[in-house]
Amino acid sequence: MASEPGTRDWGLGTRRGSGLSRARLPVESRVPAIVLVGGLPGVILSLVWLWTGEHGIEVRWTLTVVVVGAWLTAAAVARERVIRPIQTLSNLLSGLREGDYSVRGAGANEDDALGIAIAEVNALGNTLQAQRLGALEATALLRTVIAEIDAAIFAFDSERKLRLVNREGERLLGQPIERLLGRGAETLGLDVYLHDAAPRTLDLARDGRMARWEVRRREFRQDGLPHQLLVLTDVSHVLREEERLAWQRIVRVLSHEINNSLAPIKSIARSLQRVLKREPRAPDWEQEALHGLDVIEGRSGSLSRFLQAYARLAQLPKPVLRPVDVEAWVRRVVELEERMAVVVCPGPPTTVLADRDQLDQLLINIVRNAVDAVADTSGGVRVSWMSDETSVVVSVEDEGPGLADTANLFVPFFTTKPEGTGIGLALSRQIAEAHGGTLALENREDRSGARARLRLPLRQAAQA
Repeated sequence: MASEPGTRDWGLGTRRGSGLSRARLPVESRVPAIVLVGGLPGVILSLVWLWTGEHGIEVRWTLTVVVVGAWLTAAAVARERVIRPIQTLSNLLSGLREGDYSVRGAGANEDDALGIAIAEVNALGNTLQAQRLGALEATALLRTVIAEIDAAIFAFDSERKLRLVNREGERLLGQPIERLLGRGAETLGLDVYLHDAAPRTLDLARDGRMARWEVRRREFRQDGLPHQLLVLTDVSHVLREEERLAWQRIVRVLSHEINNSLAPIKSIARSLQRVLKREPRAPDWEQEALHGLDVIEGRSGSLSRFLQAYARLAQLPKPVLRPVDVEAWVRRVVELEERMAVVVCPGPPTTVLADRDQLDQLLINIVRNAVDAVADTSGGVRVSWMSDETSVVVSVEDEGPGLADTANLFVPFFTTKPEGTGIGLALSRQIAEAHGGTLALENREDRSGARARLRLPLRQAAQA
């Protein structure tokens, strides 16, 4: 920053004026010079007094040497007392700037300003040394954790060069860290996963087998520059475990339902065999046989309906998205309910991009459950909706007894109704999630009853 003309800039050590500057003496020369100039009048007076007075020649020369020696010694001592601490302070600051926090200034006198400054720099060095030790220990711990974590971790700089990789990342790419660091993301086959629209999963070979990896990307800054962190997690074993548990649940449900239907069929068939083999036959054997066949037909029909319902749940087609007016959709579904009048509380005009047939099936299930819930309470059912910039929420509220078991509401084939199949809510949630939305059931806070909340995104409709 330039100084005003005609002023001294003590920080730069030059005097500026009229566009000219001249170098000043360094501080190492200025301090003794000031002492010499300050003592010069006294030295001159002393010498004048010596050489003009009535003193012997030996006394004159002896005192002259003493006076001049004391004068020069004072200048040297002043230089040593002032310049040495300043040089020490400069060396300390230079060491701190270069990252050497072990250097300390000795012999600091805390009774003067320079001594206090050196003591403060020493304290600053102790603090920085402790902070560096803590940072090194934290960095070592972080590197140990990263090396042992069961996920492949890659860090890329602003030029998409690899700067950090852990042991799992080495195994995934099949190369040692020495050959990986500094290479570009494109040459490693990871460039596509550094974009915002990158896929969230990929299939890569690991230990001679194909594995499914979940990809997560985060951004961070180091030394003021943007970096990207790429984390790849092997989810194959998790998916396999979930698949195994799902198969177990399916087999358990199928076994339970099929056995419930086959057991009475088997029992009735044995009874019919005894009736037909009896000699002579009973007078009402035809009625008994017909009754047994009716039971077999009923149980077979129940088993057939169960399997058809299961097929519907397992083969839900991908939704065909078209604009759907929310109010028209709600009123159309409500008019299908003939057992009672369902109240519609209109919300703002809203359009979603969805599969109308699937949404009809979803809302029909929810409204039917709400009407079933109020069958014994003489309560009412109300449908309303509200929307914001991102989604629309359709609520179906009933005045029934509420939900007794909320843990198994969406478990397939779980039902508390004698004639229920247990797939209505599971199918409804599957439809909601296929549209990028959610379906939740909860007990009402304002009174007895339950509330179903269907949330559907609006962003797809906006993009269309």
